[in-house]
Amino acid sequence: MSPSPRVVALGGGHGTAVTLRAARRYARDIVAIVSVADDGGSSGRLRELLDVPALGDLRKCLLALCDETSPFARTMDYRFTEGELAGHAIGNLVLAGLLETTGDLVIAVDQARSLLGGSGTILPATTTSVTLRSQTLDGVTEGQVAVANESANRRVSVLPADANSPVEALSAIAEADQILIGPGSLFTSVLAAVSAPQILDALMHSSAQKVVVCNLRPQIPETQGFTVEDHERALDLHGVPFDFLLGDLSLGIERGSPSKKFVEFNLCTSSLPIHDPGKLALALSALYGESHNKKESA
Repeated sequence: MSPSPRVVALGGGHGTAVTLRAARRYARDIVAIVSVADDGGSSGRLRELLDVPALGDLRKCLLALCDETSPFARTMDYRFTEGELAGHAIGNLVLAGLLETTGDLVIAVDQARSLLGGSGTILPATTTSVTLRSQTLDGVTEGQVAVANESANRRVSVLPADANSPVEALSAIAEADQILIGPGSLFTSVLAAVSAPQILDALMHSSAQKVVVCNLRPQIPETQGFTVEDHERALDLHGVPFDFLLGDLSLGIERGSPSKKFVEFNLCTSSLPIHDPGKLALALSALYGESHNKKESA
């Protein structure tokens, strides 16, 4: 029987939150490295008002590693519906306040985790605000919301190009046994996190097993018509190393002809078209166990 792995999950928003809920079931240590490039909704408004990195995806991942039924967790996810605060999640405001008082995003997020009683570690992919830039088939698009509404994205990057990543994130990648990339919006969440220069360099030097968790369906218009092969091609174009593609083709995404090992698994919930954390945990732990056993017998 293989030991529980140290797991690092990369991405942003709802996709990485599901991966974290899965990893809680089999990992002994969990670190999430989350994109802070969002410029829409509550996160975008706070960025403009307070000059802070995007906080919404960090909030979602914090909640994935705590007891989401607790009163404080439910409050952190509550959104105001009226007045000047309409649309703001309380958790985003709490994180903004912690950042204001600590002056350090990594410390602010960890203090929020402590308040929530959460496990694991949540880290921003970069410590400062970044803008997502996409080279499309037609030119250049800037800003996460604008990129998400593009159907011709080819390559994304973050500005400034020398944005620093937390040393804790780079250390976590170096020490990981298994690294999970996705699921989530391919260009605006997954690649927005992975393309941070220091994160990408750390991935290239990591010896951990790297698994890409594929989306269940193409996201319109961002990845309209994309197959699993197209997702692989996009990751290859960005220089993202990985060993396996893990997916469920039951909801309509097509396989194509990926060159890396594609592992098909039942990953969808029975009632909604989303990843089931329990099923995802079984698949990911099985992949790690197989890889670990091969290393042990080599």
